[in-house]
Amino acid sequence: MSLVDSVSDLITRIRNGQMARKQAVDCPMFKQGEAIVKVLQNEGYVRGYTIVENEGICYKMLRVELKYYDGKPVISEIKRISTPGRRVYSSIKDLPLVRNGLGISIISTSRGMLSDVDARKLSVGGEVICSVF
Repeated sequence: MSLVDSVSDLITRIRNGQMARKQAVDCPMFKQGEAIVKVLQNEGYVRGYTIVENEGICYKMLRVELKYYDGKPVISEIKRISTPGRRVYSSIKDLPLVRNGLGISIISTSRGMLSDVDARKLSVGGEVICSVF
């Protein structure tokens, strides 16, 4: 199975799963996707994730356990910022605030995948992958 943009596929599966009130969503496993989900888990937007090896499928799956609060999804908006056709890079002083600091941006830095809060603490910039609110 080949995808043109696997990060957008992961973000779309999470968004659709939240709208459909699913407990978990599956997507093909890739390292950048695992790093994105790890940041979402550390920031409290998803409950957790596991790597599932299916016997009928030749590749691993990433199972993301979605989180709800009072019956409403914790993630109300998740969207891709940097796309394969238009990469968006930001220095530390130009990192965008999502909803005046209520949301987060996920940034791919030289120190790995970080939230914008952690990137400001470590004083590193990078490619802005997506924003979450």
